[in-house]
Amino acid sequence: MTARKLMQNISVDCVILGFDSEQLNVILVDRTLILPNTSEVVFSDLTLTGYHIYEDEDLDSAAARIVKDLTGLENLPLKQFYSFGALDRLHHPNDQLWLEHCGDVFSDRVVTIGYYSLLPSTNVNFIQKGRNAAWYPVTSAKGLAYDHDFVVEKAIEHLRYKFWHEPIGFELLPVKFTLSQMQKLYEAILGTQFDKRNFRKKVSQMDYVVPLKEKQIGVAHKPAQLFMFSCDVYEKTRKERFDFFV
Repeated sequence: MTARKLMQNISVDCVILGFDSEQLNVILVDRTLILPNTSEVVFSDLTLTGYHIYEDEDLDSAAARIVKDLTGLENLPLKQFYSFGALDRLHHPNDQLWLEHCGDVFSDRVVTIGYYSLLPSTNVNFIQKGRNAAWYPVTSAKGLAYDHDFVVEKAIEHLRYKFWHEPIGFELLPVKFTLSQMQKLYEAILGTQFDKRNFRKKVSQMDYVVPLKEKQIGVAHKPAQLFMFSCDVYEKTRKERFDFFV
């Protein structure tokens, strides 16, 4: 059987975001360069969930495979958001050392396609395969390998626009959520603070945010009312342009 051949200059990077009811998080994978003869650690840093594609697969299939290979997670809703091809994106000394360590497997000029995925929880089970994957707060995801700081930045920029104009924020919330959770999520993504009263007034005008006859259970504070997002109501009542300005 012929071995599959990797594309030396085309890769996929996935910005997988999850919300833990308090803050926005991203999955990062460790990258450690160890000298084979002495076991000395040359450097250790973090990357997004990404790798090169095979010659015989399309981009969407590659993204799904790479996520599964590095994290064990399957069937994530992955969507393209940007492409990255700056001339200097692999010029950091650590990246050059990594390419040298890999030999001639990869090109020193790589174009990557960015994907994002939104998860309603960070309570997922990773399957580690040599490189450890874990959740990190987006606010502390700095100094990443390659140009992955910029990739995360562009993903958040893309999501901010969509959050203003599409109800995709509910993909990051549990099926049943409180208005406080919803406000914290929108503040985390949009990088701003909302007045509580104005925010709730805006939400009260959204027929698709349906109040339930249920409250939180097992919480130390006064239980808050639960809500859910109704896609059916949204489709029936949606206007030509969704607008979330509070």
